[in-house]
Amino acid sequence: MSVDAFDPLIHAPHRLQICAILDTVDKVEFAFLRDQLGVSESVLSKQVKALEDAGYVKVSKGTREGRVRTWASFTKAGRTAYRGHVAALRAIVG
Repeated sequence: MSVDAFDPLIHAPHRLQICAILDTVDKVEFAFLRDQLGVSESVLSKQVKALEDAGYVKVSKGTREGRVRTWASFTKAGRTAYRGHVAALRAIVG
């Protein structure tokens, strides 16, 4: 694999962690992401918004236990971009 798939948008540390988590699930609740990354909701929202604007992540809301919850999931393009980025990193580090 070529390093052409290296994606600077995904490579930012928090976004890379978000993508790594999303690659293992169908969708994940924002609270889980926030806790795993150890960041505030505003920091998480900014990072997820960048991925959403790129078409990599879909954000959805729903009610659970009487409260509005927010979930994030990969789009097909997002999963492809993330996996390409990981492959590019592997090519770089050998």
